[in-house]
Amino acid sequence: MNLKIALLPGDGIGPEVINESVKVLDAVAEKFGLNFTYKTANVGAIAIDKTGNPLPEETLKLCADSDAILFGAIGDPKYDNDPNAKVRPEQGLLKLRKSLGLFANIRPLTTYDSLIHKSNIKEDVIKGTDFVIYRELTSGIYFGEKSLSEDGSSATDVCTYTVEEIDRITHLAFKAAQGRRKKLTLVDKANVLETSRLWRKQVTEIAKSYPEIALDFLFVDNAAMQIILEPTQFDVILTENMFGDILSDEASVISGSIGLLASASIGKHAALFEPIHGSYPQAKGKNIANPLAAILSAAMLLDHFNLKEEAACIRVAVEKSIELNISTPDLNPANNFSTAEVGEFVKNFVLDYEDSFYNRNNVDLGRSTII
Repeated sequence: MNLKIALLPGDGIGPEVINESVKVLDAVAEKFGLNFTYKTANVGAIAIDKTGNPLPEETLKLCADSDAILFGAIGDPKYDNDPNAKVRPEQGLLKLRKSLGLFANIRPLTTYDSLIHKSNIKEDVIKGTDFVIYRELTSGIYFGEKSLSEDGSSATDVCTYTVEEIDRITHLAFKAAQGRRKKLTLVDKANVLETSRLWRKQVTEIAKSYPEIALDFLFVDNAAMQIILEPTQFDVILTENMFGDILSDEASVISGSIGLLASASIGKHAALFEPIHGSYPQAKGKNIANPLAAILSAAMLLDHFNLKEEAACIRVAVEKSIELNISTPDLNPANNFSTAEVGEFVKNFVLDYEDSFYNRNNVDLGRSTII
């Protein structure tokens, strides 16, 4: 298989973690006889600095002409701390999603036994957690009509959803549930919001086409509690844009590190894969950022093209790095490894499943010798 992959490293630690995910993808290509070609373009703050536009036309064209997009991060303090800035890095990502029709955001959440102690939630509550959130990404209140009264005393944000927008992501979520534990939970606020009532009506109707999937419903306030109280009850969570934004960030605390969480944004003709950790400008250039979320995003990219064995190979390597504590400072404060060293370990493990390429005694001491 030949894949053209657009690389959008972006801002902050984005370039560092994307470099490691490419390193791992190249190892997969070597191991399984695949061919990946890459082209890089600017987005976010770096694009504003160079062109005045957070999403230059050449970047958008590259993405449209590619099979997939591997995205780093966007954001910079000089824009975050300026409330008067009219052009912001985040506008580039919103425009990219809308322009490419990336209507479904997919965020898997799983726990690693060797990291459970790092979560703020008790082990007996989160052990075995494994669910995925399907969030509608290009409609709802974020994209609705907005207005501010002339005297500045009132503001309005309109939340609008169409049947088509609800149906297309609902089918994706049900299909995902078919390959998992066959349970889907719709999160809404149907007791208050008309848009939520439309969501509930459409999802209930579509569920008839998936009789093997158990469907249940939760109001968003209850769902926010249940994700913390009993996260193992969930399999696939389906929800609208704003609710999904909030709940997926809430769920990220379960794993013990936001540096482990990957995501995909899918449309009819395009797919983008990115870590959710943001640009983390404090770590920029220090070689301390955790690359595992970006590497796991690369695994999701492979999943998208039905390269299941190849994706599993990456996940096994990531799990081994965590098990052996070959980790950046966020996971291993004492004897930590650099961003590049973690990526190198994962790359080499992909190339050779056997343990022969590292010195176990050195790993146990907190350092690894890669042969």
